[in-house]
Amino acid sequence: MTRTLSWGLKDRDPDDITIAAVAPHAVTPEWAWGGSTGAGVRVCIVDSGVEGGHPLVGDVASYHEVVDGEVRPAAPGDACGHGTACAGIVREVAPDAELHSVRVLGEHFAGTGASMLAGLRWAVAQGFDVINMSLSTTRVKFAQELHEIADEAYFGRTAIVASAHNTPVVSFPWRFCSVLSVGSHQEDDPGLFLYNPEPPVEFYAKGRDVTVAWPGGGTTCTTGNSFAAPRISGLCAAVLGKHPGLTLFQLKHVLYLAAANVHPEK
Repeated sequence: MTRTLSWGLKDRDPDDITIAAVAPHAVTPEWAWGGSTGAGVRVCIVDSGVEGGHPLVGDVASYHEVVDGEVRPAAPGDACGHGTACAGIVREVAPDAELHSVRVLGEHFAGTGASMLAGLRWAVAQGFDVINMSLSTTRVKFAQELHEIADEAYFGRTAIVASAHNTPVVSFPWRFCSVLSVGSHQEDDPGLFLYNPEPPVEFYAKGRDVTVAWPGGGTTCTTGNSFAAPRISGLCAAVLGKHPGLTLFQLKHVLYLAAANVHPEK
């Protein structure tokens, strides 16, 4: 008796699933995102809200918030400034990306794991190309569901870019390999990003003494992994704007090969 495995190749011909590949030495920053503005790419900021119309943020396509576990339309605005700061960094790197906001944090950066889950779950269901999460939870009880959502996003070609915790603790979702995890470096060059050969953090971007957008149309200088993550989110938007349709596996590999400290053999 012949058995067909559910997840096997079945009767498909291998010639029918050939995939065009780029040689590693050809993946450079210029190839990856040169000339791209992120146009056509939808980026969702899951955070404290965003001040739309801020000079460093510009237009925001939609505003939502989590209330009693449900996501609903919201008025423009930012509860504490954190989301506006992240949105401004994404806009700096990918000026023509379409920004969306889901508020899961309130005043004084207060929020719950349940609200974060609800906001992330909704964002993944909308099929955004990139989701920036400059926040995490240390509550292990949320880990399994977060993991399932992150995997769903990965296979659905939604890039979740998550900042590592600022202290040496285990938190989620940045610990999951199905997301792009980001820590910060202290170099002056805002365009410099690095691959980390010692995970779980995969990439480093500028996160120290960063000038960011702040509510009221102004700016402030701040430090933290929270502000490194949106730089990678912006890069993801720029790459996807130039190479739409990349899987998350491919997107991660492109960023790895284009990192300043990675030098493929020729």
